[in-house]
Amino acid sequence: IMNAFGLIQIGLILLCTTAISSLQCNHIPLQQRKVIENSLQLLDKMGKKFPQQCLREKMPFRFPARVLQPRQKETVMIAIEEIFQHIFYIFSKNLTLAAWDGTALDQFQNGLYQQIEQLEACVIKKHNHYCQSKEVGRLKLKKYFHKIDCFLKDKQHDLCSWEISRAEMRKCLQLIDKVARKL
Repeated sequence: IMNAFGLIQIGLILLCTTAISSLQCNHIPLQQRKVIENSLQLLDKMGKKFPQQCLREKMPFRFPARVLQPRQKETVMIAIEEIFQHIFYIFSKNLTLAAWDGTALDQFQNGLYQQIEQLEACVIKKHNHYCQSKEVGRLKLKKYFHKIDCFLKDKQHDLCSWEISRAEMRKCLQLIDKVARKL
């Protein structure tokens, strides 16, 4: 639970981020690499080593990597923004059984939120051009994250389901990192 001072800090950060975001749109790929690198470190810091007892419960979620392969930079940015939104959503609920470091989790969520805000500010105009051919990618992403969400619900958000989801988000962020390096 965050105190009022923490909320004020986040508000100020978001205000500053929004004010200068238009200047930073050209630097988003570089910023994303930093955010992803930080997010990966926080994912590791959140929990301990992957529990051996969870290995038998692993699921082949199959991230739809093709959504990150279009020719247009803006389309990739929109897909990345959407992925961040899905990850933020998944890591914003029923975390009681995860037994993770709360500070690292808060920092992870805040970093994702700030990146979503920044991406939205930069690509909002492009959303209108996100034509129907891209809709297939959006549906694939939605289906992928829905599988993870259902998996967590089916397992009643137990420790193993969270650890498996955390490992999957790690793979997801690594794919985004690979793409961001090429942008």
